[in-house]
Amino acid sequence: MTAALRAHGLTAYRWPAVLIAAELVAVAGVLTPGRDLYLSLRYRDDVLRLLVWDQHPHHPVPAAEALCGGRRRRALWLLAAVVDDWGTCEASPPQRGTKSWVTLPR
Repeated sequence: MTAALRAHGLTAYRWPAVLIAAELVAVAGVLTPGRDLYLSLRYRDDVLRLLVWDQHPHHPVPAAEALCGGRRRRALWLLAAVVDDWGTCEASPPQRGTKSWVTLPR
């Protein structure tokens, strides 16, 4: 990841991006053990966006879905304390899983 940032002249994002990616991946790994994760970096309009997509299964019961979503948000408390723009959402069909993202302005 740091090589990609350096190659695109985005070294100012190196430390925040590495720490944020580690936090997103760690939480996704705990909530979806043994499953694939996808990490994406995108830079557009002076904003770096980090996204982690995990394979967390959908909960058909709304109460279970709300409980699980709350658990994920609580696990990301440190991230929420240091960035302004972040969130989680369910992946859109035909994909499955959960997407967690953070945006960092220049």
